[in-house]
Amino acid sequence: MNIFDFAMEMEDDGYEYYTTLAKTATLPGLQTIFATLAEDEQKHFALFRSLKEGNNTHPVKESKTLANVQSLFKRLPEAAERLKDIGGTLEAYQHAMKLEAASFRFYEEAAEKESDPEVKALLLRVAGEEHNHFTVLENLYNFVNAPNEHLEWAEFSSLEDFRKYGRDSDM
Repeated sequence: MNIFDFAMEMEDDGYEYYTTLAKTATLPGLQTIFATLAEDEQKHFALFRSLKEGNNTHPVKESKTLANVQSLFKRLPEAAERLKDIGGTLEAYQHAMKLEAASFRFYEEAAEKESDPEVKALLLRVAGEEHNHFTVLENLYNFVNAPNEHLEWAEFSSLEDFRKYGRDSDM
């Protein structure tokens, strides 16, 4: 299997994985994030198919995933009550992060070995986009996992209650 076949297979697997996550996501914002990641994987697949066919001048449009996702993250807290339902998908996000990390490492290594400067530049660009995908997923994971990382004690949530018990001298 040559590098382009392997890359096409990786991108196709990524597309299927993100499409599945998009279908199972309960929040519209998450559905959009995963659908956008799936679209990027399709673009990468088309690029590698074109390269395999000998077309090194395939135009690569810059991915807008990172910029689009930033605005979606700002809207996700509005649905905080519904976020408790997606905690079970943390493993899926971790798995996706591992896939993206492996992808960008693969493309960086392939670029190092590539002698054609145009193909090398395309491989590095795809590696950069895969790194952006990793960043998106890492932020999503941290956002969803935040309730598991923070402990809030209800009995100390109000300073008035704290003072009722004569503890204002400790403040």
